[in-house]
Amino acid sequence: MAALLPHDEETPLIALSDDSTPKNHTRDVHILSVAFLLIFLAYGAAQNLQSTLNTEQDLGTTSLGILYTSLTFFSLVASLVVRVLGSKNALVLGTTGYLLYIAANLMPNWFTMIPASLYLGFCASIIWVGQGTYLTLTARSYARAYDLHEGAVIGDFNGEFWAVLALFQFIGNLLTFTLLRDGQEGSTKGTALLFIVFLSFMVSGAVLMCFLSRRTDENKEELSDACVGVHSSLKSLYKSHADSFSDVRMLLIIPLLAYSGLQQAFVWAEFTKYVVTPTLGISGVGCAMAVYGAFDTVCSLAAGRLASGLTSIATIVSVGSFVQAGVIVLLLLNLRLSTGFLDILYPLFLAALLGIGNGVFNTQLNAMLGMLFKHDTEGAFAQLKMWQSAPTAILFFLSPHISFQAMLVIMLASLLLSFGAFLLLTLQLAKTSSFLRE
Repeated sequence: MAALLPHDEETPLIALSDDSTPKNHTRDVHILSVAFLLIFLAYGAAQNLQSTLNTEQDLGTTSLGILYTSLTFFSLVASLVVRVLGSKNALVLGTTGYLLYIAANLMPNWFTMIPASLYLGFCASIIWVGQGTYLTLTARSYARAYDLHEGAVIGDFNGEFWAVLALFQFIGNLLTFTLLRDGQEGSTKGTALLFIVFLSFMVSGAVLMCFLSRRTDENKEELSDACVGVHSSLKSLYKSHADSFSDVRMLLIIPLLAYSGLQQAFVWAEFTKYVVTPTLGISGVGCAMAVYGAFDTVCSLAAGRLASGLTSIATIVSVGSFVQAGVIVLLLLNLRLSTGFLDILYPLFLAALLGIGNGVFNTQLNAMLGMLFKHDTEGAFAQLKMWQSAPTAILFFLSPHISFQAMLVIMLASLLLSFGAFLLLTLQLAKTSSFLRE
């Protein structure tokens, strides 16, 4: 990032509310990235453990299904909440849901996990809309301040954020392995210690959020000034969603948003169960997810650096789609290299390829939404989380009832459909928009 972005001037650790005060943009990107890493290394590891720790009446997987269903519905109003609160305040409030969910795992039962999952759905919707909005506003402000190419800055900031965040799979799973390595998995003492450590990381991440500078969209008035009363606020929200669904650009990118959520849930629920565990055992899941996270990190950083306009984004997404299609085809063919060392490496190789694909989709979709939807940034990122979360919830509920091969067929068909729609979008943008051209 140093080659692209000049060094910011020194500013106070907590920026003043006066908008004329210089803002340290890159400092805020670093803080945002590390705060999300601390929160999600705890949440991600806890999510991976749900199907093995909370097995009574499928409490773990059911709570995840409810969580992502809640997230889907709350995404409908998340843009309004973020506008009212501001992106920074939404980020701070969003951390409370993750804290409550981890705390509920200290006493897991239907009366703690289900309410915590419902509340986390709300908090996740606003924290992710807040994240996308905050990062995009920071990039736009930085590009204006230093007369840089806006698309390149958005891509670079997203590359750093998603690269740092992707480390949560590696660090979180390593931490889980370390604390439960003595066969403590499932024991009250071992898991209690693990979730207490997770809580400490989350508190640190929540505190970091408070040190972010306040960011506002200079192209829009504050919602509190523009819309007075509940009726006006709901009318504004309705108009935001109506505009999104009437926008051909959004309609063409929605399939890829949905696939990006589907492929993440596939890794969490299906790949680890049917590909990693039979070969490497349950203890190998942490290793495979660490490889997945490492390649996700490297790919996110590289893809973010390369993203600057329509041509680069289209090329990178094409490469990521091809890689993911290759993994699905290999799994459909049920290839086995040997019964020796290569057979052990094979799941790790597939995990690496899946990590590359995830890194591509995270960085490029977020960057593209930030470039395309300047007049409703919050609404665009609310659409992102809604269309990512719905397939995730569906997969958690559906996976016990269909075969692995059927799931692979669904994945491949979804990828082909979504990539075809994305190509149509890029062709339309190439003809009608000069903004995204390099």
